[in-house]
Amino acid sequence: MRDWASRFPSRDRGRGKGGPARPGAPHALRGDRPRPSAAVTLVLLTGLAAVGLAGFMTFSALFGGESPAVASQGPGAVPTPDPAGDASVLTANPLYATGEMTEVTCPAPEVDVEDEASMEAFLHEITDCLDEAWSAQFAEGGMEFEKPNRIFWYASGQSPCGNFPTEGTAAFYCQANKGLYLGVEDIVANSNETEHPEAYTFLLSHEYGHHVQGEAGILGYFHTERGSLADPGERSLLTRRSELQANCLGGTFLGSVEKSLPIGSEQEANILEDAERRGDFDPDKRTHGSPENGAMWTAHGMDRGDPAACNTWSAGENVVG
Repeated sequence: MRDWASRFPSRDRGRGKGGPARPGAPHALRGDRPRPSAAVTLVLLTGLAAVGLAGFMTFSALFGGESPAVASQGPGAVPTPDPAGDASVLTANPLYATGEMTEVTCPAPEVDVEDEASMEAFLHEITDCLDEAWSAQFAEGGMEFEKPNRIFWYASGQSPCGNFPTEGTAAFYCQANKGLYLGVEDIVANSNETEHPEAYTFLLSHEYGHHVQGEAGILGYFHTERGSLADPGERSLLTRRSELQANCLGGTFLGSVEKSLPIGSEQEANILEDAERRGDFDPDKRTHGSPENGAMWTAHGMDRGDPAACNTWSAGENVVG
């Protein structure tokens, strides 16, 4: 395993609280083997309640028929500027003062990646755990938090942020409806059909990290700032800061469940390998961060276990390239 942690100050990974508890790149982790799904069912869950296809179409209709301008990043999304706030929402967000992530008990179910029902059940279990962990974290800081809507798809469809799936994107977050979108079959193909469940846990925790950014006010200000920039390089740099923060926030969650999931050294190595694989290998088209930095921020979040460690907005450009 590469020594990413040496590029940051570190400490022992103790848990202080205890207890259960585009235009541009999309808010999505990409892979190198996109595959459209052939199935014909779309599942939308709002919280834990099952809502049918008609419910999903009604929900989308609330945001217009075509891809509207939305304060989100998803396939084809165009962000809506939000003039509220100032740069401190990025660099001194109240989320950073909430302390170490509360440990949560989250034993992961076994998963058969070739079985759709098994994979969907796994994704719901992990999302339940993410809901619990981040709800507790926001409550710790006296911050409001609303759980994301779950849209686990089996067939192509439309979201307020555009159509899905798109090439290379099997999962994304859409802030317009606080939607956590995952292709149940597509993420398997997009992840080289790995049988390591922790890789899917990482992918999910990254997308959930964008929801955390949205709830903390980071996402809205990011879109406003990015939309004001004319220089493509500056825009890409800002996008990388957002994506790498989602990696780090995902890592803090992973650290909070390391005992119960569990995540040992082998699972951590698999997670970091997956984070590296999903980075931008072409330096001229870098919006998610280099493979090395993608893994490094993930490792940093897991090691520190504290959202304050995920302030990519103040980090030097060498670690967000």
